[in-house]
Amino acid sequence: MTNRLSNEKSLYLRKHAHNPVDWWPWHSEALQLARELDRPIFLSVGYSSCHWCTVMEQEAFSDLTIARYLNDHYIAIKVDREERPDLDSLYMQALQLIQEQGGWPLNIFLDPGDLVPFYGGTYFPVEPRYGRPGFLRVLEFLYDYYKQKKTDLQDRKLRLMDTLSAVTRLGVGQKINPGWVTQAIPQISSLLAGGPGPSFPMLPHADFLLRLSRLGDPGQTRTLERGLNLALGGIFDQVGGGFHRYTVDPTWTVPHFEKMLSDNGQILEYLAHLWSQGHQEPSFRWAIARTVAWLKREMTAPQGYFYASQDADSEGEEGKFYVWTLAELQDTSLETAFTVTAQGNFEHGTNVLQRKYAGPLTPEIETALDQLLVRRQQRIPPATDPKLILAWNSLQISGLCRASLALGEPEYLTLALTCAQFIHDYQHVNGQWYRVNYNGTPAVRATAEDYSLWVKAQLDLFEATQDPLWLDRARAVQQQMDLLWDPTGGGYFSSSAPAQELILREKDTQDNSTPAANGIAAQNLLRLFALTDDPRYLKQAEQTLLAVAQLLEHAPRACPSLLAAVDLYGNLSLVQTFTDQPELLQQLQQEYHPTVVFRAIPRPEDSATALALVCKGTTCLTPATTLTELRAQLAEVTGRTR
Repeated sequence: MTNRLSNEKSLYLRKHAHNPVDWWPWHSEALQLARELDRPIFLSVGYSSCHWCTVMEQEAFSDLTIARYLNDHYIAIKVDREERPDLDSLYMQALQLIQEQGGWPLNIFLDPGDLVPFYGGTYFPVEPRYGRPGFLRVLEFLYDYYKQKKTDLQDRKLRLMDTLSAVTRLGVGQKINPGWVTQAIPQISSLLAGGPGPSFPMLPHADFLLRLSRLGDPGQTRTLERGLNLALGGIFDQVGGGFHRYTVDPTWTVPHFEKMLSDNGQILEYLAHLWSQGHQEPSFRWAIARTVAWLKREMTAPQGYFYASQDADSEGEEGKFYVWTLAELQDTSLETAFTVTAQGNFEHGTNVLQRKYAGPLTPEIETALDQLLVRRQQRIPPATDPKLILAWNSLQISGLCRASLALGEPEYLTLALTCAQFIHDYQHVNGQWYRVNYNGTPAVRATAEDYSLWVKAQLDLFEATQDPLWLDRARAVQQQMDLLWDPTGGGYFSSSAPAQELILREKDTQDNSTPAANGIAAQNLLRLFALTDDPRYLKQAEQTLLAVAQLLEHAPRACPSLLAAVDLYGNLSLVQTFTDQPELLQQLQQEYHPTVVFRAIPRPEDSATALALVCKGTTCLTPATTLTELRAQLAEVTGRTR
């Protein structure tokens, strides 16, 4: 027997199609039925590569007793958070207010009348364990509470909505303060310092510190350390390439083994930035190349777009595909380069490979890794979620563009262009952009995250190719994103979902594993202004930053991508080289200039001796005639001290 989810395209939803739970997808019919029957809604949100989502599917949601109770007393709805990040974000914030922590699966109980939550949690076991109550007892208690405690229920919801509204309310400012940027450095630097517990890439935060390293702040040494941890640690699949989601320890040794496209695109861009900055560590080039090989081998659709993720589990065990016993490695030279022991650093005496040192690998070790990859390909692999996610593909396009320029690898740019062309051709239907694509069929309206990252990707393609087609396309997408613009308060709403579906209209302003939509949008608008001289882009960027002024003032560690936009606002520069000297543009783009936009133009008749034209904001400097003069001007307009 299957339930309604068997007709869904989402891999995550279809994983629950054989549950005895009478699941609904998020649909107006389900919401209306809950109101008619006066049943609370049990909303469960997750994603296909989520380990504890898989565990709960196999345990609680497959339990007949639990399923019968859910079916008789609740309307159970399953949501793929990768399809509906707007719903996930709202209810995750609510969950964090309810129990001060979040995570997936996100299981939350809603009043059907107004969809306001009154209780929530993450993983619920069948029987009480891990300090958590048994799931059936939770269901019974909450159903009785919903039916018998209406006054208390309403008070509880009112308090939650008051707090949630306050949390999501943005304080508009009157002036953009450049000091926000430098004031945030100590807070964001401390986040990257590490500590007990899991280690996450935190790419928006690391990227913010990297861009400010040009100011000479000694705290920015954390950016190089972060790059080395990523390239040398167990978070990187040293055999097959690609980066795992995070490590469960502070030493970057044992990962949570799922791989997400969104992380890999950002890490490619970050390592390429480090390389461009002058940290030409061979392990960075190796990690980038190995990751692109993984992308081509396992994550690229025949049409050229990129798949979403790979599970942590295979054959019912987390990490089984990736780990090795010492006996499996003794016929290789890998012990000299990687930390492997008989006891292992993972379960059952197995090892996650972690580099012992930076620098180049010997040809012998590279060959041994290739041989190990061939052997691993004989194992049963984790499941791959083959859907296209517009925002995540855009992150990967940007990463490939930057890596191509930094490392001089044209193949990386070709991969980016192929993917981008598919998106342009198939993700825009009847005037509407779509967030996901299932085997050629677009679905789910694009969110602010999708629009902002897709505009960024096309601007990156323009700068990498100097093909005006990508600039024109970026402007067209930006125009459509403006349909999400808040004309009253400024900034962009997260989605265009109907008001009856959302308890609040939220704006994506705080960075998590991916950068906030409004932070990227503000940066895009400033880049568009530099490239087109259209003042409307500048005004809209200013309004976006003013809309989040209080957040930037009081909680800067939460919004590094918005701080990066403030930095760009104060230091935005345009360098125009000439089309008769393409090698100069290539040389400049191999370097790291985070506040500079590059454009190649035909040489004016009166610029026979000029090398390039440098402008900051609306003021242009005297045309540079030598490379030394050009570099001095670049240092002047970007505030560079080293």
